[in-house]
Amino acid sequence: FCALSTGYLSLAQRKRGSKISRVKRGWVWNQFFVLEEYTGLEPLYIGKLHSDMDKGDGSIKYILTGEGAGTTFTIDDSTGDIHAIQRLDREVKAQYILRAQARNRLTNRPLEPESEFIVKIQDINDNEPRFPDGPYHASVPEMSKVGTSVIQLTATDADDPTYGNSARVVYSILEGQPYFSVDAKSGMIRVSLADMDRETRENYTVVIMAKDMGGQLGGLSGTTTVNITLSDVNDNPPIFDQRLYQMSVPESAPVGSVVGRIWAKDRDIGVNAEMKYCIIDGDGRDIFDISTDPTNLFGIIVVKKPLNFEKKPSYTLKVEGANTHLDPAFRQRGPFKDVTIVHVSVEDVDEPPLFDLSAYYVELPEDAEIGTLVKTLSARDPDAANNTVRYSIERSSDPEKYFYIEITSGSLMTLRSLDREEIGWHNITVLAMEMNNPTQITSVSVAVKVMDVNDNPPLLTDFLEAYVCEKAKAGQLIQAVTAVDPDEPLGGQHFYYSLAPEAANNPNFTLRDNQDNTAWILTRRDGWSQQDQTLFHLPIFISDGEQPVQTSTSTMTIRVCSCDQEGNAMLCHPEAYSLPASLSRGALIAILACILVLLVMILLMLSLRNHRKKPYLCDEEENVHENIVRYDDEGGGEEDTEAFDIAAMWNPREAHHHLGKMRQDMLPEIESLSRYVPQASVMGGGGDSNVHGYVLAKLLEADMDPCAPPYDSLQTYAYEGEGSVAESLSSLQSGTSNTDHEYDYLNEWGPRFKKLAEMYGVLETNNPPLW
Repeated sequence: FCALSTGYLSLAQRKRGSKISRVKRGWVWNQFFVLEEYTGLEPLYIGKLHSDMDKGDGSIKYILTGEGAGTTFTIDDSTGDIHAIQRLDREVKAQYILRAQARNRLTNRPLEPESEFIVKIQDINDNEPRFPDGPYHASVPEMSKVGTSVIQLTATDADDPTYGNSARVVYSILEGQPYFSVDAKSGMIRVSLADMDRETRENYTVVIMAKDMGGQLGGLSGTTTVNITLSDVNDNPPIFDQRLYQMSVPESAPVGSVVGRIWAKDRDIGVNAEMKYCIIDGDGRDIFDISTDPTNLFGIIVVKKPLNFEKKPSYTLKVEGANTHLDPAFRQRGPFKDVTIVHVSVEDVDEPPLFDLSAYYVELPEDAEIGTLVKTLSARDPDAANNTVRYSIERSSDPEKYFYIEITSGSLMTLRSLDREEIGWHNITVLAMEMNNPTQITSVSVAVKVMDVNDNPPLLTDFLEAYVCEKAKAGQLIQAVTAVDPDEPLGGQHFYYSLAPEAANNPNFTLRDNQDNTAWILTRRDGWSQQDQTLFHLPIFISDGEQPVQTSTSTMTIRVCSCDQEGNAMLCHPEAYSLPASLSRGALIAILACILVLLVMILLMLSLRNHRKKPYLCDEEENVHENIVRYDDEGGGEEDTEAFDIAAMWNPREAHHHLGKMRQDMLPEIESLSRYVPQASVMGGGGDSNVHGYVLAKLLEADMDPCAPPYDSLQTYAYEGEGSVAESLSSLQSGTSNTDHEYDYLNEWGPRFKKLAEMYGVLETNNPPLW
């Protein structure tokens, strides 16, 4: 039998008196129970196994297998006592399944079948309640009513909930009163104070405790923290931070420019503080616009239409700001909007001139004369000063200078002839500039379309040469011709063809106008031969159908050729390279010989002409003072300081040493002959006598020399210089009178002519005169 710790007996023991003998299980099993967390020093006794076959002689051996056998549980193989050798924890493992068997110690044969039993661990209160998700965060709308649920907490206890009160938990609040409370059984946290305002206090900390054993004394407890935030509701209306805004904007600000921003402050946050602004009144509601910035908090005032300081220097706007998200529960706290005044001042700016049009379009015939008025452009200074405007053409837009604009009136005129076939459009940029401030410049585009005029005659550009076969018959087509005209009439091109008047009765060819801008050249006879004539010129008259009618005459060259059976030219002899039959080779040689003789005669005549040239003077002697003949007119009088070197006249012998000081603008044609002058004629007396005698000697020499030119060597002074009171001093007329010249008037000319008066002996000296 099997004796258990509970005192149960085996079935074999109960039926020992039965006569029927059979093998049965030797024991009856029950559950073993043991408390957890045993802390004794000895192994914990669990129970005893015993077989009814055990005689106590040690022949039976007990074996234990299953969960924890040998590690957690051990068995005495002789007595069957079971002990726990490790500390048991129900929260780790609540029960163990083991198997027991009795064997013969000697043979190790099982005496009875293996049986299974369970060891259950009994719970004790050794685990406190825990909040697995703590600390917690929760939110509740501000102004919530009392009892509004915030968050539910659940604490867990690892003890056995089915055994005693070890796992029975109750909740209580340690911190967070009087704002919040907690339900003792469910752990639900609720609002316990009404009308809590987020704008006053936003965050709260609540401490909750959970205790097992139903909250009784000796129970274990755990705590957690709950951070509660009051979420915002739209319970505050917006209010502008200013009752009056002052803003300014320059008049040159383009449309869309930001003028300034306004803000209606709202104590709420998020969507509850988002605003929408609009201009509800004011004289600038059509000039300015307002929108909300990306944060939906500020109102941005922008320019809606162009500004003009001269027309209106200031504007007033009445702006309303309102919440976009309203909470129906708090409408009684409204209205959720506010109004402010915005005063906008327009600042004066020196603006560039303005044209009366944003762009100009002009049509101009191509035959317009130079100086034709194209268009008068008008620009004005929009400022109050109204400065004068000057006009010009941007040269990069008209590099060929076809146009000119009058600087003050703005009249655009043609400067060159126009040609539609060359340039059909002229896109000109005209500049307008303030005269007092050249930095203020405005440009405008002027598109000039050149209109077509029938100014080009039609021409035959192709098929100006053709050929006719020797076997061609009368009426045979020689060539089809087509004219081209660069003009573009509105009704299309229409050409008229005919033979020129001088070829109207041409016996060889005729022309047929096909009335489709083409014409045919036809033969009028047959019997063509290269020996008779190889080349024909046919003038064709062409006119167009537009006014004024343009005409042209084109000459077609037609050659007579030998052709094959298909009419293709095989051999043509250009007449330009053939000799007339009446001109023989001997005649050609004679013509060339005559031309050669004429060339020789011309060369001979040119050579003889060069050898027959004579010098102006027969006398080869040179005089240093005859360099004056190089001047074709009189000098500048007293204004001329380089006419000649007076030192040469004072000392003729040394004149040849100063030839390098002669005037550089003219070279003398006659070399100086002074070295051959008889010196006796100039010797005697003082300086005045030397000069006087020298002049007389040269005059006598010139009068007696038959080879000298029949004019005075001073004849090259045709006129006295301007500004001279002496008038002409030329001796060209001296030969007409036999009387001596009187030079007393030289004394009246002042000290500047003192030297000249001395040279001509007018002043009283100690030396007697020579004549």
